[in-house]
Amino acid sequence: MAYVDSFVLAVPKKNLDAYRKMARKAGKAWMKHGALQYVECVADDVQPGKSTSFPQAVKLKEGEVVVFSYAVYKSRKHRDSVIAKVMKDPFMTGMSAKDMPFDGKRMFWGGFKPIVSL
Repeated sequence: MAYVDSFVLAVPKKNLDAYRKMARKAGKAWMKHGALQYVECVADDVQPGKSTSFPQAVKLKEGEVVVFSYAVYKSRKHRDSVIAKVMKDPFMTGMSAKDMPFDGKRMFWGGFKPIVSL
């Protein structure tokens, strides 16, 4: 069964075009190195919760929007191989924190094993 990496972050709305350009380059790097799918999504219907929510998780500020992204791989082993290649890709090695159109300190991510896939 596949393996999925997910990323959640806050992007200033004024930086969405820059983020989209960066995300396209990132997606091309992930796909070039073997990811099966790479998707970036901007929040459309996420509300602050009482205990937890996407806005709370990224400490969403006024003028920002939540972005949820994911990449799909054949397996965890395949993901580890793809990520190792991506981290050496010129796209990643040429980027610094100041180049990112978002606050990387409020980004979170993780790998997931699907338990249902229809």
